[in-house]
Order: sequence, then structure tokens, then C-alpha cells
Amino acid sequence: MSHDALLVRLPGEYSGINPSEQSSLPRHIAKMTKISFKTIIVAALAAVGNASPVLYPRATDSNSTYVFTNSHGLNFTQMNTTLPNVTILATGGTIAGSSNDNTATTGYKAGAIGIQQLMDAVPEMLDVANVAGIQVANVGSPDVTSSLLLRMAKTLNEVVCDDPTMSGAVITHGTDTLEETAFFLDATVNCGKPIVVVGAMRPATAISADGPFNLLQAVTVAAHPTARNRGALVVLNDHIVSAFYASKTNANTMDTFKAVEMGNLGSIVSNKPYFFYPPVLPTGKTTFDVRNDTSIPRVDILYAYQDMHNDTLYDAVNNGAKGIVIAGSGSGSVSTAFDTAIDDIASTHSLPIVLSSRTGNGEVPLTDSTSTIGSGFLNPAKARILLGLLLAENKGFKEIKEAFAKSGVA
Repeated sequence: MSHDALLVRLPGEYSGINPSEQSSLPRHIAKMTKISFKTIIVAALAAVGNASPVLYPRATDSNSTYVFTNSHGLNFTQMNTTLPNVTILATGGTIAGSSNDNTATTGYKAGAIGIQQLMDAVPEMLDVANVAGIQVANVGSPDVTSSLLLRMAKTLNEVVCDDPTMSGAVITHGTDTLEETAFFLDATVNCGKPIVVVGAMRPATAISADGPFNLLQAVTVAAHPTARNRGALVVLNDHIVSAFYASKTNANTMDTFKAVEMGNLGSIVSNKPYFFYPPVLPTGKTTFDVRNDTSIPRVDILYAYQDMHNDTLYDAVNNGAKGIVIAGSGSGSVSTAFDTAIDDIASTHSLPIVLSSRTGNGEVPLTDSTSTIGSGFLNPAKARILLGLLLAENKGFKEIKEAFAKSGVA
């Protein structure tokens, strides 16, 4: 059995992943009980046949460690039967970035390192949980698409939510669009198990790279029972933030993901999660079942500015947008001329247009307008995700307006 065979490859999800990117197996495997590798595999396969519906089978020694492949084809390079089980979905990004310059924090190649190499770099996580890695993509986060988000949500619902032996999941992700993926998964994976999205502000090759410790903390939170029933979470730089509210607030510094007005849910000290509050879900959260969805309709974001031209709005519609989000100035304002164009588009094309704010914080309130919808406290990126999910369910203007109204002041 080759080392590469220990990587999970779900159908259609791993074309283009170079096996040479994956490092050798973790050193801890060499320290396992001294029986033949063939014997280990036979024992693991025999165990699958007698698996409990709730727990993986225990060997004679309850602390024994062995490799294991579960019923979903997830390969655990360690199965310590006393530890929880966590799935890691890797998408690339800075956490998997590489550069020839170990001082580079820009200009590096995102998504250059595979999931097995990321896992090998943090052997301490195997003291916290049994982990299985899935390489769903290896790109910079601006290249994450709605089809990839759908695939991740379906995978998480199947291999994590529907598996009673799985404690939670971690998604490694580039930070530039991390908040969008986290918000999407918060809306579409709702079984109560921790879904933790993690990234890094420095590539893996940088001095004092933050990725390894962020990954360890993310796995720790995903495996921890106090993280349940809180929706999706963002974990970076010792902070635990609600995915519903988290935003990237600085382009360069490590302490970038914050919920400025709402605050963090908790902190991680010496790799021990501490939550400030009991489990509670954000006000206005809307959930979706995307198992039967095949695509998310196109929604464009237009940034408001002085002397903004109306043709950007018409171009978006003519090029296939099924909904529009305006990153308006202040509390969602646009020029008088652009407001007239919005009325024209809304009435002519029956197209939902959501007004959000380019400021990054604050509310865009609901109004009596029959042309536009206020985004409440959702920023433009999250308003776009919500509108796309609502359109995928064929919701009309009234239902869309009601959904956004839940995220604002009544």
C-alpha cells in the first residue's frame, strides 16, 4: 500500500492534485505497535465489519493506534480510539502558500502545499483528535466558486453531519474570501457539530508562520464539545468568531478577523478553547438544505461612489445577474440618478436588488420600497451569499425581503 493511497480522493474532486505535493506519512506511524502493516490493514478492515453505529471499534488496548478507513472512504493515518474524529477539508490559500523568501508576506504562491503536508507539519493535532484530510481544491480564495461551496456543503453534510462517529470539521481556506465561505457553510451545514474555518496571514514558508498553530487550534475547537450548536466558526490568532458576523478587517496583520460590534465568541489559551457565552445562534440566521441544489444563481455586487454610472447596473443584468447587491455609501445610499436606474431595473426585470453598506459595519434598514431590500447588518459579501441561496430556492421578492428583515432591526 503506497503512502499516496492514504489520501482521501472522492470521485471527481482531486483531478490535478499532484501526489508529489504530499509529504511522507507522519513520523508517528513508525512508532506504532510492532506488527506488520498488512496485519494492521486486515485488523482495520475486520473492525469496519463490526463497527458500532456510534463509535469506531476499540482494539483490545483502548489506547491502541492504527490506520483506519471509514465507510465514507476517509483515511485516518491514526485511529486512537480514545480521541474524537475530525475531518479537514483543504481548499488552498495562504495557509498552504509558499515562497522562496521566508520574509515574504505578499507575492507568494497560494495553495502550493497539499493537505497531507499541512497535517504532517502539526503532529500535535494527533494528541487532540484523529484527523482525515480531503483536498477539495488548492487555490487562492478569490478562485473559490459557488459550485465549490455547494460541493463542500454537501460533503460536510454527508461525511460529518450524517456520521455519528465524527465530532466536527475544519476547512482550511485563504483569508481574502474566507468570510464568504464561512457564512455560506453557516447557512447550509446545520447539524450542530462544529464547522471551523481557518486560514493564515503568512505563508507556510514564512518566519513565524501562523498557519500551523491556527490549524492546531481549529482542530481543537472542532473536536471540543463546548463548540457544538454555535453555527460555523472562524478560528485565527487565538480568537473564536461567529461565521455569521466575522469579517476580514485588515489586509496584512494576523489579528484581522473580527466581529467589530458583536465581539468574539471566545478565546483559545494554551490550546484550550474558552467560550464567553453558552451556545446561541445569531439573530436573523436563515438556514438552507442544499443537498438537491445543483447551482447558485449569479448575484453581482456593485460598489457605490460619487459620479457612479448607471451602465454598470444594466451591464450586470445584461450579462446574466439574477440579483444585485449594492455596496452603498453610508447606510446604503446611492445617487439620485442611480436610484432611478434601480427602479427601472426592478420593475422591468423583476430583479431583487439589495442595498448594503461599503462601510463594513452598521445597519441598512428595511424600507417600504418595492424596488430595493435593506441588508440589515449583513455586509455586501454576505448579502450576496444570502441572496444567492434564496434565489436557488426560487424565493420571490416578498420572501427575500422577509429573510433580510430578520438580520436587521425590526
